[in-house]
Amino acid sequence: MGKNLTSRAEDYSKWYNELVIKADLAENSGVRGCMVIKPYGYAIWEKMQAALDKMFKDTGHQNAYFPIFIPKSYLSKEASHVEGFAKECAVVTHYRLKSNEDGTGIVVDDDARLEEELIVRPTSETIIWDTFRRWIQSYRDLPLLINQWANVVRWEMRTRLFLRTAEFLWQEGHTAHATEEEAMQEAEQMMHIYAEFAENHMAVPVIKGTKTESERFAGALETFCIEALMQDGKALQAGTSHFLGQNFAKAFDVKFATKEGKQDYVWATSWGVSTRLMGALIMTHSDDNGLVLPPKLAPIQVVIVPIYKGLEQLDAISEKVNPLVKELQAEGISVKYDDRDTHKPGFKFNEYELKGVPVRLAIGQRDLDNGTFEVARRDTLEKETVKAGAVLDKIKLLLEEMQKNIYAKALNHRETHITKVDSYDDFKKVLEEKGGFIAAHWDGTAATESKIQEETKATIRCIPLNVENEEGKCMVTDNPSPYRVLFAKAY
Repeated sequence: MGKNLTSRAEDYSKWYNELVIKADLAENSGVRGCMVIKPYGYAIWEKMQAALDKMFKDTGHQNAYFPIFIPKSYLSKEASHVEGFAKECAVVTHYRLKSNEDGTGIVVDDDARLEEELIVRPTSETIIWDTFRRWIQSYRDLPLLINQWANVVRWEMRTRLFLRTAEFLWQEGHTAHATEEEAMQEAEQMMHIYAEFAENHMAVPVIKGTKTESERFAGALETFCIEALMQDGKALQAGTSHFLGQNFAKAFDVKFATKEGKQDYVWATSWGVSTRLMGALIMTHSDDNGLVLPPKLAPIQVVIVPIYKGLEQLDAISEKVNPLVKELQAEGISVKYDDRDTHKPGFKFNEYELKGVPVRLAIGQRDLDNGTFEVARRDTLEKETVKAGAVLDKIKLLLEEMQKNIYAKALNHRETHITKVDSYDDFKKVLEEKGGFIAAHWDGTAATESKIQEETKATIRCIPLNVENEEGKCMVTDNPSPYRVLFAKAY
């Protein structure tokens, strides 16, 4: 199985697109701008879901489900929210089809127009806050901590598998609180949970921070974010958490009786991550040979490939391998014994390297005679011979080592691609020649932020949490600046 991947150095974008398809993660569908997530890609997403879902539930959140359709009038109740999503909305106007009179197929039945158009959800704040009005009467109903696993539609013309598609999968948390302080703590907590997941499961180092006013979620008073750096020097927003104040509560009249018996509007948050994380996973770790997956998210953590001539030899190898398979499974390690006789070992080696399986074992007649396995690790491509009695412990050690090594490599790349600059000329030079995050002074105005974006395509990715006070002058206007912010070109 020849991989024939374009190298990252030659064309990073082409490498990414080829890898997603050749590694069997996803493919374009018959619907323009939408993707089919294939079983191997979906298995990774399921592992992400399972880990995040546990983290949400461990912090008191419950899952629910809300309609995919949102009445148009709901979306218009919060002005900045509708303005933020208006250009991306898919709209349902009719509810019936009919046969064309000339017999050439089906057409929309003009008599079946909806009284009010329905928006296919781009996000669920409006339908959920309409529901929360019925669920919340008193301070005893608070906090209300709800999460939804769902699909959303944001109409995109230029799409890219996992990174930007018209329909994508995600989770969206929506919470209501009695006080501003509680809601702000919730928004911050979820940012920290996302960061913990990214670093401990995805092995992707992230920078935590807040968005500038112009980069905030539509309708939010504050947006917390985690930003990751890809191998090509571009940033990727890996998760956001929003403090919504009382905007949605006021728009949908969600009030509660306080302990003192007064009526007050609740305080809100929303937060989410999506299948974009799949893109982050691929672009942070993978190489010119294919995927490199952190063991915690790999659908297959260990693959065993027999090398044999004739069924008798295969039977002898299987007799040796089957007990090991059971031992690995008993340890919670996902393992595949690939004894297909339709493909040669070389093909299988290539296939599992391309798919990023962390550990590969090979066993042939010589290994049988010597009581050994050949053990190969995907991250460094190193191979060694291990005694059969020690192979289980070796695999457990390797999986731990690889998780740490993959993270350390990504962290080193990020740290060497954060550059401080003081002049706009240096900023442009670093952006073109090196990329990565650029720490620079900015005067805090939307006008300067917009000018930088228009001229360089770089955006302010975040104002880092616990940013050091370092007074300076804006690299564009020379006006005072209290601290540096992080710029980058981004996906």
